[in-house]
Amino acid sequence: MEYSDNKLIGGYLAGDERALELLIQRYLKPVYGFVYRYAGNAQDAEDITQEVFLRVWRNLKRFDGEKSFKTWIFSIAKNASLDFIKKKKTLAFSDFSARGGSAFGGENEDGSNSLIDTLRDFSPLPLQLSELSEIRRVLENAKEKLLPKYSMVLSLRYNDDLTFREIAESLGEPLHTVKSRNRRALAKLLKILS
Repeated sequence: MEYSDNKLIGGYLAGDERALELLIQRYLKPVYGFVYRYAGNAQDAEDITQEVFLRVWRNLKRFDGEKSFKTWIFSIAKNASLDFIKKKKTLAFSDFSARGGSAFGGENEDGSNSLIDTLRDFSPLPLQLSELSEIRRVLENAKEKLLPKYSMVLSLRYNDDLTFREIAESLGEPLHTVKSRNRRALAKLLKILS
């Protein structure tokens, strides 16, 4: 039986430590994937993710149960990522190119992609799922050619399953801007693929 976010929060606030563990398990992978797009490498993404869950733990008593927990945690993730970036020294664009990757999930020097490698399921797959994996790879490669503002919206919408409203709230952008970016990103993606 899967409990709702609010039920788990209520359970934790009533003293059930396991409820918090379940909530963290539910959001660990999506939050890591989200902050990785900001951090650009696994180590920084792990540090930021740890900070996100620390902030969640500290502020859970103040969470407004009338609002979406998913939106709330992704807002915290965005703020923690931006705080991290501000603290880290600014790197020139040429520094990103020299490393052979990008700050938003590009390839590492060895040709691997830490984000995709982390999220990929290596268990044996039927032929249809294998074909879907190839399509996903082609789409990810095409998505890397988009500006970060476009690839971020696509990732949040189609990888993390956030609604446009949740994306807008998480990024602090107007809803119409997010919808417009999604349309433009899809159009640009189609153009790249053709």
